[in-house]
Amino acid sequence: MRIRRVEGRFEQTADRRCAEAPGGMVASAFPDATSAGVEVLAQGGNAIDAACAVGFALGVCEPQASGLGGQSTGLVHFEGRTFAVDGSSRAPSLAHKSRLKSRDTLRVGYRATTVPSTPATYRWLHQQYGKLDWRTVLEPAIRIARDGYHITQLQHDLQVRERENFLAVASRSGARYFLNETGEAHPVGSLFRQPELASVLELIACQGIQAFYQGDIAAQIDADMRANDGLLRADDLALIPWPIERRPLARRYRGYLVKTMPPPGAGRTLLLVLLMLNYLQSKFVGGSAPERYHFLAETFRKAFLQRKDRPFDANTYPQMQDKRMLSKRFARELAASIAEGMDIRLPLEDPVGEDVGDTTHFSVMDRDGNTVAMTQSVELVYGSKAAADGLGFLYNNYMLAFELENPAHPYYLRPNAVPWSSAAPTIVFRRKEPWLAAGSPGSERIFSAVSQFLVKVLDGSVSIDRATDQPRVHCSIGGKLDYEADRIAPEVVAYLDRLGYKLKRREPRSFYLGCVQAVLKRQTDAGFQGAADPRRDGTAAGPS
Repeated sequence: MRIRRVEGRFEQTADRRCAEAPGGMVASAFPDATSAGVEVLAQGGNAIDAACAVGFALGVCEPQASGLGGQSTGLVHFEGRTFAVDGSSRAPSLAHKSRLKSRDTLRVGYRATTVPSTPATYRWLHQQYGKLDWRTVLEPAIRIARDGYHITQLQHDLQVRERENFLAVASRSGARYFLNETGEAHPVGSLFRQPELASVLELIACQGIQAFYQGDIAAQIDADMRANDGLLRADDLALIPWPIERRPLARRYRGYLVKTMPPPGAGRTLLLVLLMLNYLQSKFVGGSAPERYHFLAETFRKAFLQRKDRPFDANTYPQMQDKRMLSKRFARELAASIAEGMDIRLPLEDPVGEDVGDTTHFSVMDRDGNTVAMTQSVELVYGSKAAADGLGFLYNNYMLAFELENPAHPYYLRPNAVPWSSAAPTIVFRRKEPWLAAGSPGSERIFSAVSQFLVKVLDGSVSIDRATDQPRVHCSIGGKLDYEADRIAPEVVAYLDRLGYKLKRREPRSFYLGCVQAVLKRQTDAGFQGAADPRRDGTAAGPS
């Protein structure tokens, strides 16, 4: 990789999707949230302060992907130390398979939610490493909720898509908040205000996070759950789900140190992909030959199968060191097993329920090089479609992420268990300092979206603005290959079809195939670069 080429070919854009700045950088999936982070950095806050501001703001203006009712995990580099933040939510104490009438119960409604952990995660981060006062960090989110933001085309389309699910909740609580007064999607460009959510954020700003987990908000959630036959109780909330610092996973790719999320996240899968690709020529991996897409597809299949076969929960099995999955020898064996055709020894049917989920990601760097890559979610788009009565936020449906059939599985549904996650926030280091931070939403497509972005940068020497916009593919274990229409050459599509892949044509810049938000600290000059993926509504910006 030629670093001067990567940094030198970056181009700012008038739509604010790509930006340069001297004093730090924020890239997120919504303009107002990006502005919240820049505002906090400009006031003298560090990357932790800015990340908290962006996280809360995204929960307000990107409710389809995250919010107070969800969970947040990430990777942090602060004052020379790198650590993972496991902000997993928890299963309620009443959670048991016998209480779930069907798997649909885990998708829509009050029984689908776990104990929200996003508020606790950001409060803990701020207490440990923040610089500004708590109120200052929450102020942008409060303002956005109170004054409103404008509905985007993407949000309108998702509300149309999820309308029937909103209306399937008997109380219509989510529909009341996130559809208009006639039960339809909000028009594009309409101003969307959330006064009840603003009041909740005000209370958290004034009384601290205890107001959410042990005070009036917790009491309202308890009453709401009891009234609607939910499982979450005040006792669950009172055991505040503080995040856990974990050691990141780290491996080298093309000479660069890549650090990412340990279990219950999916960093192992991402690193296994990179370890396998490391045995191929960089020019081939970073190119666009038809064979390149075949090798990517088979790498994705083999890597994700390893994640399925070797799951473990660090809380349940802290003594387990699963080094084989990330060993160079094992990666070489897998890479060598890729032939000219599809590997028919792999399953040709996909596991039930794997093609679900969505989330959001943002990346932040401050002028001192402190870095945060954060992924947060309410699981499916607009979560459980049930909202907290009088509080204005959606409950998640992370109960869907638990194993229900095999009690020996580490993510089997039991009280206080944590759900499996596909998050893979990532930081790339050069000479022991953060150079690049990135991540993506997309459920099982997260590892493939992030790996393709990194490959374009580290193998193709492509600038991060172009790397986020490169055409993307994903291949499931069973050989279903999703690709972006009109962006993958016809000869490539024909070649993959001949090999036997089950091709799925997606829109040209597909919502389905992730949304990388990346920031970079320049090595060849001063300043920072940021790029927001054009597949959604994001922007990048930084303070002067």
